[in-house]
Parts: sequence; structure tokens; C-alpha cells
Amino acid sequence: MKYIEVTFTMEDTGLFRDLLVDTLGNEGPYESFVETKDGLQAYVQAAAYDPQWLAAAVQDFPVPLRYTAKEMEDKDWNAEWEKGHEAVLVEYDGGRVWVRAPFHPHRTDVDYELIIEPKMSFGTAHHPTTYMMLSYVAELDMAGRRVLDMGCGTAVLAILAKMRGAAYVEGIDIDEWAFNNARENAAANGVEISLKLGDASTLGGTFDVIIANINRNILLADMDKYAAVLNPGGTLLLSGFYEADEPALVAKANTLGMSLKSKKNREQWAALQLEKA
Repeated sequence: MKYIEVTFTMEDTGLFRDLLVDTLGNEGPYESFVETKDGLQAYVQAAAYDPQWLAAAVQDFPVPLRYTAKEMEDKDWNAEWEKGHEAVLVEYDGGRVWVRAPFHPHRTDVDYELIIEPKMSFGTAHHPTTYMMLSYVAELDMAGRRVLDMGCGTAVLAILAKMRGAAYVEGIDIDEWAFNNARENAAANGVEISLKLGDASTLGGTFDVIIANINRNILLADMDKYAAVLNPGGTLLLSGFYEADEPALVAKANTLGMSLKSKKNREQWAALQLEKA
């Protein structure tokens, strides 16, 4: 099957790369994406590629975009993806988590093994933010807790929380593809997670632990909503931003009655553990 590869470059990749994926994948026929240093590579079947649709779809994009398209070699791209997609071993204080796709080998020398079919959803442990958040979920006490995974993506964090004894785990994502992918991954790992399609406006009930691996702007905009449903003494885990963004996130948390308890850094990305008074 022949595919077209469209390579996009943009000045601001943070929030807008996710928006581009949503535009191409949910509103258009694009099937898979690869993040690059300054943009994105998107793939669509050659028969479904419409340059006029693409031009119209990105015409009013919030930041300037440049893109080029080329036809890929005709081959079994699923097999090629499987060869290039590696499993990830997450090492944390006290053990190891093995995150693999269904075609990777099973391991018995780890504390937890998660089977994650990523498809177009974020959350495979390859990205430093997911790696750090997995280590937090593995290190902190989840037994009997009510846990929320906000912007759950593949549900990799929610699944690990449930494996670690959380009494109730809820995952929310605005992306329908991610919602369906999360449901499939939960079933593949034999865990029960309550899943919702939506954003922070759908929040209800209260939680002992809230996980949000999204991006700086959304975290700052929605942190008050997280704080409102976080129980006193509860934990808020944040990631999806650079080390330079830490002060802004901590300052916002302080205004909402939360204080910094610990942080992690990996490849210039950051993760924060905050506690509500």
C-alpha cells in the first residue's frame, strides 16, 4: 500500500503540534504521526491524499506552517513500524516497569509489564515526560486511592495506577481516537478504568491523586479545576513542560493551596509532585 509523507515545520511546536495532529487525524484521513524537532511528519494513504483539502485545513492555522509532501516506497508499513518501535524499560526507585507493544517479548524480571498499542495516541514511555510520570506512579502509594488521569492518551499511566492497587481510576481525553485506544489498552492489560471523552469541564467527584501530562498552557488554564476536585492531602502530578516552565507551574499551584513536594527532570523536560494542604 502506498503512502504519502507530509513533513511540517513550525516555529512553536508545543501546543500547536497537538492541534495539528487533531486537525489531520480527526478531521482528515491521516493515520499516523511522528514528532520531529521542529514539527511533525504525517502519513496518509496515497489514494486518500488530497492536496486541496490539506491546504484548506491548515490555511488559518494559529502559527505559520511550511510543509512538503512526497510519496513513500510501497511496502508493508505496519511491519516497518513494528521493527522501529522499541519497548521501554522504565527504572524507578524500587523497581522497573516494562512498557511494550503486543509484538514485543514478555518479561518476567520486572515489577510491572504494560501492553500498550499506541496507534495515534500519546503515551508509550518513549517521551521523557511519560517516563517520569510512570516512575512517579510506580513510586507513590496508589493502594485504595481514587485516581484521575487527565489527558490520558493511551491510558498507560491510568493502567499502571490500577495495577498498583488504586480503588478507582478515571481517564479523560478530548481526542476520540485516544479514548478508544485507552479502552483497548485497558482491556489488553485486564484492568477496569472509567473513561470519559472530554476536557476538564467534565470533571466530577473527588480524587486522591490527579495525573496530568499535557502541556504548559492547558495545565495553567485548568489547574484550578484539578485543585477543586483534589482531596485535602491529595497529590497532583504534572508534566508535559520544560524545566524553564517549572516556576510558573509551581507559582500557580501555590495560589491554589498546593505546594511542591518533589520534582524530576529528564532531557530538559520536567515533572512535578504537588500536595494539597
